[in-house]
Amino acid sequence: MNIGLVVYSHTGNTFRVAEKIKVKLEERGHTANLEQIQISGDKPAQPGKFELTGIPAIEAYDALILGAPVQAFSLNPVMKAYLAQLPRMEGKKVALFVTKQLPALWLGGTGSIKIMKQECESRGAKVIGSDIVVWAPSKRDQTTTACVNNMQSYFTGS
Repeated sequence: MNIGLVVYSHTGNTFRVAEKIKVKLEERGHTANLEQIQISGDKPAQPGKFELTGIPAIEAYDALILGAPVQAFSLNPVMKAYLAQLPRMEGKKVALFVTKQLPALWLGGTGSIKIMKQECESRGAKVIGSDIVVWAPSKRDQTTTACVNNMQSYFTGS
C-alpha cells in the first residue's frame, strides 16, 4: 500500500515520530512517503499570522497518516488550515496522531484528535485509528513506541 505521512512539526518532535512510523511501515512492505506542511510567517503559528507554502497533495496515496503537535491545548493552527483545504477523500483510510507535552491526554490531545477526525470524515475519509504521543520525558519512549506500533497495525492486511 502507498501511504502518505503528512505532518506539521514546529520543533521536530512530530517529525521524529513520523520518521519512525515510516520505517516501521516500510519494514512491513508498504511504500511510505513523509511530507511536511511548510509555512511562512510567525512561529509558533498563530491563526491569521502564517501562510501555507508547502501543501502536500494526497491524491496519489492509497491511505494517509496525519500528524501534528498540540498547541495551547488545541490542534496546531497549521494542521487546522491544512485540513480545511483538503479535497474529498471518499473511502480513503486515514490514521491520525498528535504530539503534546503535558501527560494528561485530555489537555489538548483528545480534542485535537477529535478535530482532525471530524475534518477527515467530513471529506469522506474512513478514520481507522489515532494515537497521542506525550513528549514529557517520563512518557516519551513509551508513547512513541505505542504510536509507531499502532500506526503500522492499522494497515496490517491492507
